Amino acid sequence: MKRTLYAKLLFSYLLFAFAGIIVVCTFTQKLTSQHLMQTESETLYREANLLAINYAANYYSNSVSRESLQQEMEAISTYLAAEIWIVDNQGAILINSADSTIEEEEFPVIEGFDIGDFGSKYAITGTFYHNFSSDVLTVFTPITIGYQNRGYVLIHKPLSTITGDTNKFVNITFFTVGIVFLCSFIILLIFTWVVYIPMRKITNAADSYAQGDFDKVISIHSSDEVGYLANTLNYMAKELGTLEEEQRKFVSNVSHDFRSPLTSIKGYVEAMLDGTIPVEMQEKYLNIILFETERLNKLTQSLLDLNRFGQHGMMLDIADFDINNMIRTTILTFEGICSEKGISFDLVLTGKELLVTGDMAKIQQVLYNLIDNAVKFSHHNSSIKIETSVKNEKVFVSVKDSGIGIPSDSIKKIWDRFYKTDLSRGKDKKGTGLGLSIVKEIIQAHHQNINVISTEGVGTEFIFTLPLSVKEDAEN
Repeated sequence: MKRTLYAKLLFSYLLFAFAGIIVVCTFTQKLTSQHLMQTESETLYREANLLAINYAANYYSNSVSRESLQQEMEAISTYLAAEIWIVDNQGAILINSADSTIEEEEFPVIEGFDIGDFGSKYAITGTFYHNFSSDVLTVFTPITIGYQNRGYVLIHKPLSTITGDTNKFVNITFFTVGIVFLCSFIILLIFTWVVYIPMRKITNAADSYAQGDFDKVISIHSSDEVGYLANTLNYMAKELGTLEEEQRKFVSNVSHDFRSPLTSIKGYVEAMLDGTIPVEMQEKYLNIILFETERLNKLTQSLLDLNRFGQHGMMLDIADFDINNMIRTTILTFEGICSEKGISFDLVLTGKELLVTGDMAKIQQVLYNLIDNAVKFSHHNSSIKIETSVKNEKVFVSVKDSGIGIPSDSIKKIWDRFYKTDLSRGKDKKGTGLGLSIVKEIIQAHHQNINVISTEGVGTEFIFTLPLSVKEDAEN
């Protein structure tokens, strides 16, 4: 079997990790850089506006000296970590926070300066007309006095500062993603231990079961769904093993029960053909052959009945009938053998007539089998008690003998096909071991119950239930 499930899971994890790194390196870094650039631009623009209104305007109105303004710009530029320029409309640098040596007679001029280069934006990036060796973010705002534009406040901040902040944020993101991947890996290990390894055990066991080896036990003791599945499969394997053993016993029993009468028939026929059995004695052995043939026929019919019962359920011809009358009629069948053994019947029947609902023919088969067993295993000169009673809209039918009884370790096995206790084998060599199996199938098809109470050396009692007829219930 290909072991692909775990490989797929591991591949999915690695793909998830790779995709996460790609996303952080591209989209996250780009979006973070754009966000920080936008935020920094807005912050610097607000600062530029404040400088234009509160400082530059005072300078143009001669309220503040150039030296005082220079000192103020230097202090603010330190706070902002940026260079602050005040330029006039022609691009002459009047104040530079990074250069206090500028004289009024020698104002440097920005070559190619054109405020229109900013377009509709208030910020641009670059070397600002080659005045910086590296890219900077430049923000401007006009200095307006009396509705006239007298110049501009420019703030230049190195992009390296913003890039550094971006990298710090991305590093934090990488660290967070790393923790997420680590947690995911721990979850993967837990999944491997809790789910995958048990599933491998279950799969290996299932392979063994498929090959007919039901001895393998799945050693999983969790109380979750996986543990429940393992316990279910263990139970299934045990039941299949038991079923396989029972099938072997079933085939062995069928073979034995067919072989014995066939061997007898073959032997007697050959003896008659080769003259070993004289003609005057052939009638005796023909009767034996007839008896064995009837035994084979009974065994075959019982097997056919059990097979028919177990395929698609039993077809029942439901009707109301008198169970008391059926009991009286059935015991007449055993009059001959009961006379020979001195067995009597003690009937304790509720009412003269007791109507029940069921398949009359099949219930008569149940009664016949139970009474037949009671007669077979009863001692000579004993009695068999048959009783009917009514309780909770059900009729209880009891067949009780005072015979050899059933050993306690065989009680649960008597319903198995072909099962015979060691005591019954010597007592009943003619039985097929299928009678009680047929009885149970019929009672269960009626959705009723049958129980047995037995004490070895004392006797056995079989009790089964039937639904009380609606007519009988109405009359009462």
